Amino acid sequence: MVQPEQHVFGLWEETRAPGRNPHRHGENRMSRHQVLTLISMASVNFCSMICYSILGPFFPNEAEKKGVSQTVIGLIFGCYALCNLVASLILGKYIVQIGPKFMLTSGLFVSSVCTILFGLLDRCHRTTPFIIMCFLIRSIDAIGFSAAMTSSFAVIAKVFPSNIATVMGSLEVFTGLGLIMGPPMGGLLYQSFGYEVPFMALGCFVLLMVPFNMCILPHLEATPANDSFVRLFIHPKVLLLCFVIFTLSSGLGFIDATLAIFAVAKFNLSAGYVGLLLLGVSLPYCLSSPLLGVVSDKFPSVRKWLVVLGGLGTAVGFCLLGPTPILHIPRQLWLFVFMLTIIGFSLGLTGIPIFPEIINCAYENGFEEGLSTLGLVSGLFGAVWSTGCVSLYPSPACCGFVWLKALFRFLFSAGPLSFLLGAYFFFEGTRKKR
Repeated sequence: MVQPEQHVFGLWEETRAPGRNPHRHGENRMSRHQVLTLISMASVNFCSMICYSILGPFFPNEAEKKGVSQTVIGLIFGCYALCNLVASLILGKYIVQIGPKFMLTSGLFVSSVCTILFGLLDRCHRTTPFIIMCFLIRSIDAIGFSAAMTSSFAVIAKVFPSNIATVMGSLEVFTGLGLIMGPPMGGLLYQSFGYEVPFMALGCFVLLMVPFNMCILPHLEATPANDSFVRLFIHPKVLLLCFVIFTLSSGLGFIDATLAIFAVAKFNLSAGYVGLLLLGVSLPYCLSSPLLGVVSDKFPSVRKWLVVLGGLGTAVGFCLLGPTPILHIPRQLWLFVFMLTIIGFSLGLTGIPIFPEIINCAYENGFEEGLSTLGLVSGLFGAVWSTGCVSLYPSPACCGFVWLKALFRFLFSAGPLSFLLGAYFFFEGTRKKR
């Protein structure tokens, strides 16, 4: 691994003399380039997620008014994840040739333009052209989102080689803010000014972030490598970690698709309270991510066990979220909210350490240390996450069917998969000691 004081871009401006305390003399502080990169990544995470989440509160109703069926609406949402999947693999492979800075800023530009164009779809009164334009704009928007997030992960790992989890955990606060603020802001603007204004306002805001990031994001030089996704993916450890990412993404997609239906049907809650229930997942994740990132970087040997613990917590959370009928536990609102909190915290336990763990595994197995490998890992992470999202769309209308499907998935994948991953880590540690 590249040590901080040997970083090729000089981003850790550390000239430590023997016997001196770097913290005492302020020599181990972040450089100007690192601070600017951190600000840039925070703006990217916030803007990308706020554009991603704005459609939820009011677009389905508007689409229904134009004669679009629920199945087609689900496909419109699902095509986003599918295009994100394909784009993540391609962009992760060619991030060095394209350039991380150009990929990030162009991704933001595409997302902002697509958000503005989505606001103009209200003027399309015929059903078929409306559906075609929705699929087209949503697909292009997914490519822009993929470009921004793939380059963001790779840049973070390159500029902060020794503090990847800490930085990612801190930036996930802005990701959560984007997801939390997007729906209420979009809903409020929609109620006050109509369909076009939410997309126009947020699209223009993201558009302003393009020159901002062009000015402050440092330029990173790198050379292409000959490594491939296949060689990375077929490693047993990476394969198991990818399955963990898949189960987490599927679980969150399941919550997005069915929580509102289930909460209204079983607890007779209003739409406002359903929106508050979603905070039960996002808030624990946002609040715990910075701390989990610090723990992951300070204690690398604990990082893999955090992933295992997070997977087990997710499985338990979903089993009791209903709760599943085989447990014969009465359905109560407080238990439902508590399990959402457990799932949100477990997501942080698993999601924060898993990215640096895959990077370390790649380096241990002969991948070159550099932006090319980081792009592969970032693209693979985004593609697997999107695969889990695709598996839930379009969501069936029957909540009970979705519930049984998700129950099966988490009883027979997340739980056993975590035990399998733990066994692999145990035997891996035993083999290294020998």
